[in-house]
Amino acid sequence: MGDFYQAEKIATLHKLNRNNLVQLEEELNDYSKNRPIALVLPCLYSELERQALRDILEKLKDVTYLNEIIITLGRADKEKFKYAQEYFSILPQNYKLIWDDGENITSLFNLLKENGLYVGDPGKGRAAWIAYGYVLARDESEVIALHDCDVLTYSRELLARLCYPLVNPNMDYEFCKGYYPRVTDRLYGRVTRLFIYPIISALIKMVGHLPFLDYLNSFRYPLAGEFSMKTDLARINRIPSDWGLEVGSLAEVFRNVSLKRVCQVDLADNYDHKHQDISAHDPTGGLLKMCADISKSLFRTISSDGVRFPESFFSTLIVTYLRIAQTTIKMYDDDAAINGLFFDRHAEGLAVETFVQGIKIASVSFLEDPLGSQLIPNWSRVTSAIPDILEQLKQAVDEDNA
Repeated sequence: MGDFYQAEKIATLHKLNRNNLVQLEEELNDYSKNRPIALVLPCLYSELERQALRDILEKLKDVTYLNEIIITLGRADKEKFKYAQEYFSILPQNYKLIWDDGENITSLFNLLKENGLYVGDPGKGRAAWIAYGYVLARDESEVIALHDCDVLTYSRELLARLCYPLVNPNMDYEFCKGYYPRVTDRLYGRVTRLFIYPIISALIKMVGHLPFLDYLNSFRYPLAGEFSMKTDLARINRIPSDWGLEVGSLAEVFRNVSLKRVCQVDLADNYDHKHQDISAHDPTGGLLKMCADISKSLFRTISSDGVRFPESFFSTLIVTYLRIAQTTIKMYDDDAAINGLFFDRHAEGLAVETFVQGIKIASVSFLEDPLGSQLIPNWSRVTSAIPDILEQLKQAVDEDNA
């Protein structure tokens, strides 16, 4: 049973009724006539070989309120793209594949670079951004929902609850973030449990209750990959191209949206997807890189509020974070015990040690270059630089799908 807790800064929409999917979908079919919905699916070709995506498509086949589905396909050559066209053809909805590695899209990326517009390296951030552009180019949807393609516990209810707060005219939110528990026979969500919340607490101890930190601390699962937003927001939000995508996107929402029009919604009783390796000795991948990229995103956002970060600040931050994280491990150990769950305290400690390394890497990088990697520019700036870019994007995608 969900709780009734409301965060101070944003509305929390709990999952208190487990038997109202039919009602939700009936209302969505009605509301979506005036507020059409586009579903964006950032997808690697490798996910076509996994069961999770097959199950997602089988469930999506029965969803009748979506106006369009936009799939960005990465790491695929021509033959793989042709296979993907056949693979997704089971969808009865209006859908389009964006071939991220194709000649037409690559030409557009090159055009953007020639005009001084950084579009980032291949990844979820760029995949989401190019899909938003295509939705804007078509100009036939008012709401964009996005979720990952590796969800093992996917359900129609997850999608319905993600879309509902933005489509229901009596709610009228502009941005909705999903959240859920990550539990099987053990607790998952290590980066959120052992890094995000402890480092936010550590930063609050050191710099005080900055509005952005309190806002970030209001989210039940800041790293959730599921969210929905109005298309106007997709036009003005910049997007991080690295592992700082989720936190960086929340920072953009904080900058551009009144908090009374931001909410979070409980999507599922449980959630499971592909788990990342810790990669404790590889700063180029896994949870170590994720932690470093998220840390840099946090430092940049807080710095933009005028907070100064001398070198000594980061030494104190690491010590403060470590103490809070170690206390947090004890709390989760007790939580697992009362629920009869397996808990590997040693593995949790190793994760925290890895996150300490990530903070160190991020602090060095930030001090050397406070601006860090650029954000992908918003579509308002792109269309200002290249007025017909959306038309070119629509033509490129349509040609690839012909």
